[in-house]
Order: sequence, then structure tokens, then C-alpha cells
Amino acid sequence: MADRQLSHTDHSKPHISKQIILMCDGVQSPANIGSLFRLGDAFGVDEIIFGGVQIDLSSNRLRRTARNTYEVVRFRESEYLTTTLTQLHSEGYSSIALEITQNSIPIDQIKTKPKKVVLIIGNERNGVSEELLKLSQHTAHIPMLGNNSSMNVAQAAAIAFYELRRK
Repeated sequence: MADRQLSHTDHSKPHISKQIILMCDGVQSPANIGSLFRLGDAFGVDEIIFGGVQIDLSSNRLRRTARNTYEVVRFRESEYLTTTLTQLHSEGYSSIALEITQNSIPIDQIKTKPKKVVLIIGNERNGVSEELLKLSQHTAHIPMLGNNSSMNVAQAAAIAFYELRRK
């Protein structure tokens, strides 16, 4: 029997045992925001929390990139991400800031296997804020082999989601 691509309704969905919340610290690009919605749907993210930006669902770029996943992925805006993260910690969530720092470790070497995790990603230009880095329980980075020390925020989130889901 020849192999064929499965439709959206044909493929089976695995059981999800880990709760993931994506916290976006000042992510602004409509294309990135749309990609994050699409990734959120693909990786079973429970919620996306946006800080430092108002989400414009009328943006054609966001809508094209998201492919309507903003209709199925729960999201909210938070004026104070530090307060929100503190609240999530009190609810039993562990937090991982995705940022290359002096003390960050490669994302695939994160030892903790929490059932509830907040993945924090930062602004396209400035990264994760110092306040959130201080509050985060873990800081991880994606090992890169080239000269550049960063990659697109949505691409980085995809790699991190994969690593979090495979553990």
C-alpha cells in the first residue's frame, strides 16, 4: 500500500500529560504571533499569555499565519507578566525562560520534568526581560552552531515545545 499524507481529521492525536503555558514577553510581530498560535495548537499548549502588546486579531498577517488557530488556542493579555508568573508558580507551575545567558543550559539538558510548565519567550529584539529572568526557575537556550546567537522567536518556541513534549 502506498504511503499518503493524512488529512487534518485522519491523524490521531496523542494523549497529553503535561500542561504547557506559553508566556510571550513583548512579542510584537503579527507573523510571529500568528505562528505562535499555530504552534500552540500543534503542540497542545493550554494557554498563551501575551504581555506588553495588544493582540490585533484583525491583522491579515496574523490571521494568514495562524490559519484560524487563534479560535481554538486559549489566550489572554497580561499587563504585569511578573505578577502573572508569580501566580502561576503558586499554582504549581515550573518556569523556563528561553534565553541565552551566563547560566542558561541547553534546552535538551533540562532535568526537571514538571507536569505543569510555563515557557517564557522574549521580544524579537530584546529577549526576555530581566525581571522575568530573575523570577524564572530555569533558564535554557537552544545550542546553535553558527555565529549568530539568536533565531526567530517562533522557530525557537517550536524547538522548545518539541523538547518539552518529548520528556
